[in-house]
Amino acid sequence: MAYWLLKSEPGTWSWDDQLKKGDEGEGWDGVRNYQASNNMKKMEFGDLAFFYHSVNEKSIVGIVSIIEKYQDDPTDKTGRFGMVVVKAIKSFTKSVSLSEIKSNQKLQGISLIKQSRLSVMPITKEHWDIILEMGETSI
Repeated sequence: MAYWLLKSEPGTWSWDDQLKKGDEGEGWDGVRNYQASNNMKKMEFGDLAFFYHSVNEKSIVGIVSIIEKYQDDPTDKTGRFGMVVVKAIKSFTKSVSLSEIKSNQKLQGISLIKQSRLSVMPITKEHWDIILEMGETSI
Protein backbone atom coordinates (compact mmCIF):
# COMPACT_ATOMS: atom_id res chain seq x y z
CA MET A 1 0.00 0.00 0.00
CA ALA A 2 1.16 3.51 -0.81
CA TYR A 3 0.27 6.78 0.87
CA TRP A 4 -0.51 10.12 -0.75
CA LEU A 5 -1.65 13.67 -0.14
CA LEU A 6 -4.31 15.30 -2.33
CA LYS A 7 -4.86 19.05 -2.20
CA SER A 8 -8.16 20.74 -2.88
CA GLU A 9 -9.39 24.29 -2.57
CA PRO A 10 -12.36 23.97 -0.19
CA GLY A 11 -14.35 26.48 -2.27
CA THR A 12 -14.02 24.13 -5.26
CA TRP A 13 -14.23 20.70 -3.56
CA SER A 14 -14.30 20.41 0.22
CA TRP A 15 -14.05 17.57 2.69
CA ASP A 16 -17.79 17.98 3.34
CA ASP A 17 -18.42 17.57 -0.42
CA GLN A 18 -16.31 14.40 -0.36
CA LEU A 19 -18.18 13.01 2.65
CA LYS A 20 -21.53 13.58 0.91
CA LYS A 21 -20.45 11.34 -2.00
CA GLY A 22 -20.34 8.33 0.34
CA ASP A 23 -19.23 4.96 -1.01
CA GLU A 24 -19.76 6.15 -4.60
CA GLY A 25 -16.74 8.43 -4.26
CA GLU A 26 -15.76 11.15 -6.67
CA GLY A 27 -13.27 11.58 -9.47
CA TRP A 28 -10.17 13.55 -8.51
CA ASP A 29 -10.30 15.51 -11.73
CA GLY A 30 -8.96 18.84 -12.92
CA VAL A 31 -5.28 18.08 -12.26
CA ARG A 32 -3.22 19.78 -14.97
CA ASN A 33 0.32 19.29 -13.71
CA TYR A 34 2.39 16.48 -15.23
CA GLN A 35 4.17 15.53 -12.00
CA ALA A 36 0.86 15.37 -10.08
CA SER A 37 -0.68 13.38 -12.94
CA ASN A 38 2.25 10.95 -12.95
CA ASN A 39 1.78 10.48 -9.20
CA MET A 40 -1.87 9.55 -9.80
CA LYS A 41 -0.78 7.01 -12.43
CA LYS A 42 1.13 5.20 -9.66
CA MET A 43 -1.90 4.93 -7.38
CA GLU A 44 -3.39 1.51 -6.76
CA PHE A 45 -6.81 0.41 -5.56
CA GLY A 46 -6.85 0.68 -1.75
CA ASP A 47 -4.03 3.21 -1.42
CA LEU A 48 -4.78 5.90 1.16
CA ALA A 49 -4.42 9.66 0.85
CA PHE A 50 -4.67 12.63 3.14
CA PHE A 51 -7.30 15.17 2.05
CA TYR A 52 -5.72 18.62 2.36
CA HIS A 53 -7.64 21.90 2.28
CA SER A 54 -5.40 24.39 0.50
CA VAL A 55 -5.58 28.19 0.13
CA ASN A 56 -6.77 29.75 3.42
CA GLU A 57 -7.13 26.66 5.64
CA LYS A 58 -3.89 24.87 4.73
CA SER A 59 -4.61 21.76 6.78
CA ILE A 60 -5.16 18.03 6.53
CA VAL A 61 -8.77 17.29 7.38
CA GLY A 62 -9.47 13.70 6.32
CA ILE A 63 -8.44 10.43 4.72
CA VAL A 64 -9.63 9.04 1.39
CA SER A 65 -9.10 5.69 -0.30
CA ILE A 66 -8.39 5.17 -3.98
CA ILE A 67 -11.36 3.17 -5.30
CA GLU A 68 -10.64 3.42 -9.05
CA LYS A 69 -7.25 3.61 -10.70
CA TYR A 70 -6.06 6.22 -13.18
CA GLN A 71 -8.43 6.80 -16.07
CA ASP A 72 -9.37 9.53 -18.55
CA ASP A 73 -10.42 12.83 -16.99
CA PRO A 74 -13.67 13.89 -18.69
CA THR A 75 -12.95 17.54 -17.83
CA ASP A 76 -9.75 17.52 -19.92
CA LYS A 77 -10.64 18.27 -23.52
CA THR A 78 -6.99 17.70 -24.61
CA GLY A 79 -6.99 14.07 -23.46
CA ARG A 80 -3.56 14.48 -21.83
CA PHE A 81 -4.60 14.20 -18.20
CA GLY A 82 -6.44 11.65 -16.12
CA MET A 83 -7.93 11.15 -12.70
CA VAL A 84 -8.48 8.60 -9.96
CA VAL A 85 -11.70 8.06 -8.00
CA VAL A 86 -11.57 8.47 -4.22
CA LYS A 87 -13.98 7.94 -1.36
CA ALA A 88 -13.91 9.38 2.13
CA ILE A 89 -12.71 6.98 4.81
CA LYS A 90 -12.37 9.08 7.94
CA SER A 91 -12.37 12.66 9.17
CA PHE A 92 -9.42 13.79 11.23
CA THR A 93 -10.19 14.15 14.92
CA LYS A 94 -8.04 17.29 14.90
CA SER A 95 -6.99 18.89 11.62
CA VAL A 96 -3.24 19.21 11.10
CA SER A 97 -2.12 22.59 9.80
CA LEU A 98 0.74 23.31 7.45
CA SER A 99 2.40 25.37 10.19
CA GLU A 100 2.27 22.37 12.57
CA ILE A 101 3.79 20.18 9.86
CA LYS A 102 6.55 22.71 9.19
CA SER A 103 7.36 22.96 12.90
CA ASN A 104 7.75 19.19 13.34
CA GLN A 105 11.43 18.27 12.88
CA LYS A 106 10.51 14.73 11.81
CA LEU A 107 8.54 16.08 8.83
CA GLN A 108 11.19 18.35 7.32
CA GLY A 109 11.64 16.14 4.24
CA ILE A 110 7.93 15.94 3.38
CA SER A 111 6.90 16.94 -0.14
CA LEU A 112 4.26 19.30 1.24
CA ILE A 113 7.08 21.57 2.41
CA LYS A 114 9.60 20.87 -0.37
CA GLN A 115 7.12 21.15 -3.28
CA SER A 116 4.40 23.31 -1.82
CA ARG A 117 2.58 23.92 -5.13
CA LEU A 118 2.25 20.24 -6.09
CA SER A 119 -1.38 19.07 -5.71
CA VAL A 120 -0.82 15.28 -5.63
CA MET A 121 2.21 13.93 -3.80
CA PRO A 122 3.51 10.74 -2.21
CA ILE A 123 3.80 10.46 1.57
CA THR A 124 6.17 8.03 3.27
CA LYS A 125 4.76 5.57 5.80
CA GLU A 126 6.84 7.28 8.51
CA HIS A 127 5.40 10.71 7.68
CA TRP A 128 1.91 9.21 7.39
CA ASP A 129 2.10 7.78 10.90
CA ILE A 130 3.46 11.02 12.39
CA ILE A 131 0.66 13.08 10.83
CA LEU A 132 -2.00 10.61 12.00
CA GLU A 133 -0.65 10.96 15.53
CA MET A 134 -0.63 14.76 15.25
CA GLY A 135 -4.26 14.62 14.13
CA GLU A 136 -5.21 12.28 16.98
CA THR A 137 -6.56 9.94 14.32
CA SER A 138 -6.13 6.23 13.71
CA ILE A 139 -7.10 4.03 10.82
